[in-house]
Amino acid sequence: MSKRSLEKSNKHFKKAINKLPLGVTSNFRYWGDDETIYIDHASGCRLWDIDDNEYIDYRLAYGPYILGYADPRVDQAAREGMEIGGVFALATELEYEVAKKVSAMVPSAELVRYSNSGTEAVMAALRVARAYSKRDEFIMIEGGYHGVSDAVLWDIDLDEWDPTAGSPVLASSSLGVPKQNSELLHLVPLNDASRLEDLLKEKHNDIGALLIEPIMGNCCSIAATQEYMNAVRSLCDQYNVVLIIDEVKTGFRVAKGGVQELYGVEADLCTFAKSIANGYPIAAVCGKEELMRCIKYGGVLHGGTFTAHSVAIAAANKTLDILQNTDALETVNQYGKDLRDGLSKILSKHNVAHCFTGHPSMSGLFLSESSPTNARDFKGSDYPFYEKLAEELLEDGVLCEFDPREPWFICEAHAKDALQPTLDIFEGALERSLKGE
Repeated sequence: MSKRSLEKSNKHFKKAINKLPLGVTSNFRYWGDDETIYIDHASGCRLWDIDDNEYIDYRLAYGPYILGYADPRVDQAAREGMEIGGVFALATELEYEVAKKVSAMVPSAELVRYSNSGTEAVMAALRVARAYSKRDEFIMIEGGYHGVSDAVLWDIDLDEWDPTAGSPVLASSSLGVPKQNSELLHLVPLNDASRLEDLLKEKHNDIGALLIEPIMGNCCSIAATQEYMNAVRSLCDQYNVVLIIDEVKTGFRVAKGGVQELYGVEADLCTFAKSIANGYPIAAVCGKEELMRCIKYGGVLHGGTFTAHSVAIAAANKTLDILQNTDALETVNQYGKDLRDGLSKILSKHNVAHCFTGHPSMSGLFLSESSPTNARDFKGSDYPFYEKLAEELLEDGVLCEFDPREPWFICEAHAKDALQPTLDIFEGALERSLKGE
């Protein structure tokens, strides 16, 4: 096996570390002093680094590229948006046109407000929910991920948890997060309606919102059952709790109407980013008119200098048009199914216990015979072997996240010519991993 050269990336890292923490602009882009990759360009479902190594990419920047990198249709719209001039501290007509498309695809999105990132959209949704409910405390699901704001950077500590010693403890995902923030948060396991009901019976006078990813995009795409989502909607109605469905990853990916369409459950508030503009930076907080009208002078403050930038809003307009009026999502879904089937045959051939979680467009590969139902089940997956497998895949040019909690993201461009090369590389990588090479 010929090892990739990272000579140029390593050389650049030594310069970048002098001006950038970890030599990158996101903690998650740092893979080690000698392993951090710097990208030269991308097209379709492929990346090329500055050493000219080519990768079939299943990370897709953590999900935004639903059509593929450098999609000519979206990029042309973005160029036309550039000619408008950027941002103005004033509105444009296109903001309304895009909002109409979002509302047409997602019935619960009666009103729309734009943000710049998923983190910002979730922050806005929580603020609206608290203003509407007049209650500050909220519920999150164990294993859920809702961005990098202080309020939501909390989860159970699975790494240090001994399942024989009781429940896992609550911990922040970052230093610098005030401990007081945790006093407003309640965590419950996914797919445990009884636990949720008990909490609401006891604390509903203090709890104003429930924040949930029905398909957990940072936890191996473990998904809620239909029964559980029905119960969530019913319990939120019963106890007057605002249901916020975080669709930053699932929105305009798992279906035209997102995860809400899959489950037939409407949110009170919902958040979108990622696929809404095929990689251009834009997000949205949406919801029922009664709640969204809380955003007003004398009410909920919401704004942002770069919100609805003319380039991003033009890209969103074109992306949503493609997703709404073509079979792009059907293509993505079918490729995801074909990839699952192919990988499963290879894994079964080599007697590797496995199952797939979530939706074909963002599948988790869980190395266990038992399918997980919540984040705690992740302790049952063969984490070290998955990491070894991902390392071997990388050497031969298939890029997936080393952390098995991240799903394999699919874009329309994968369907052109990526399936068989991926399967061939996967089998070779699996064989080497099993041999311990």
